[in-house]
Amino acid sequence: MSTPTSRRLAFAASAVALAVLAGCATPGESTQRAELATPQSLGAADGQADWPAADWWHAYGDAELGRLIDRALEQAPTVRIAEARLAQATAQAQAAGGALLPSLQVAASSTRERLSENYIYPAGLGGSTVNDNVLRLGGSWNLDLFGRDRAALDAAIGARRAADADRAAARWVLSTQIARSWYQIARLVDLREVSASTLKQREQIRELVADRVNVGLDTKVELRQAEGSVPQIRQDIEAIDEQIELARNGLAALVGVPPQSLAEVAPRLPAKVSAQLPSVIPADLIGRRPDVVGARLRAESALRSIDEARAMFYPNINLTAFIGFHSIGLDRWVEAGSRETGLTPAISLPLFDGGRLRANLRAHEAGADAAIETYNQTLLLAVRDVADAVASTRSVQRQIAEQQQAQAAAESAYDLAVTRYQAGLGTYLTVLSAESNVLTQHRQAAELKARTLDLQIALTRALGGGYRQPVEASANQHAAASAASKAE
Repeated sequence: MSTPTSRRLAFAASAVALAVLAGCATPGESTQRAELATPQSLGAADGQADWPAADWWHAYGDAELGRLIDRALEQAPTVRIAEARLAQATAQAQAAGGALLPSLQVAASSTRERLSENYIYPAGLGGSTVNDNVLRLGGSWNLDLFGRDRAALDAAIGARRAADADRAAARWVLSTQIARSWYQIARLVDLREVSASTLKQREQIRELVADRVNVGLDTKVELRQAEGSVPQIRQDIEAIDEQIELARNGLAALVGVPPQSLAEVAPRLPAKVSAQLPSVIPADLIGRRPDVVGARLRAESALRSIDEARAMFYPNINLTAFIGFHSIGLDRWVEAGSRETGLTPAISLPLFDGGRLRANLRAHEAGADAAIETYNQTLLLAVRDVADAVASTRSVQRQIAEQQQAQAAAESAYDLAVTRYQAGLGTYLTVLSAESNVLTQHRQAAELKARTLDLQIALTRALGGGYRQPVEASANQHAAASAASKAE
């Protein structure tokens, strides 16, 4: 039967409890506003596709290019940096998983000390020197009833997956850079061959003009013009040689080898180059680009960090227990009478923290907004990259058709000009003008062929280079992996 006194005490306890709960730190309303965009919302088509392949560079049939890319993907510093960051993120995810599991510790100590005569020790023990011996096995377990540690693990897993996407992005960027550099060298080599052919033509024209001067059909003016055109084309060849050497040095830096190891590299553009475009660019291709995947995973990780910060407002319940032996003197250390046990359930709840928890939550919400908008911007740029590559590829196809007609006309005009000049019916200026048009068209043909290849690689890069996001382990598997690593 309750008494007035007990009822007053119960009322007072309830009032205190309500006051404490009312004064607890609270998260307040969420300030996180940004939303993740989708490729479809930016105009990409629904559906899936398998283009390009993960080893897309082998489709060009250039064994040397394939060897350079394979070598670079194994040893290039940019790839190794990304792999080191992935290893770091993996370790951090395993550490976060360990917080979900109980922990065990064993401790042993032996302390020789003199006991105070004026303390709690009885007569005969106080003032003596003894050995205080402890052997204890202890453990603790955070119950994580409100999901703080689980959210932290999910955020760490997201960061690890983002680091894996970053590694794929490093490989993706490096492989496309090497391929584009390779075909830029091939473009320069073809241009040099065009100039070398032009040099032979000008030397032949110079000899023809000299013969005509000797028989009085031309003057020394035409001869000086013919002689001046030869060193001019030699200068062009020297300038192209410089560009080739610089391009080789750049390729060597990408592959991670000394410049002299690629000093003799002289790739050629394929005889026939046809633009390859998928019939449709589905959202699946854009959405699996490594940089897009990495940005999305970071945004998702940031959202889980909000859950972690919010869980800090709720009670934290921890169980601690120990068992062992504790004695004074070594002779009775491990006897049954020296054993000790203990169990300590503990709960902690933030009451007044000066607004630190709420500020921490707002910071995580703002960070999530920034991560989401970063993803949205990355996705927007990815869609633009694809649109640019497709538009340029279609334009180059039309340019090639026009250029082929122009080249045929220029070559025919040059042949007629030379024939008329040899017959004494034309002037050297006409021949030189016709030859310049042929040279321009040959250079334009090489440029368009090289640009077609470059745009194919650019489209491959815009679509992620065939990257596919790996299946990720669950949070429970990460926790188990953390436990296994601790056991080792």
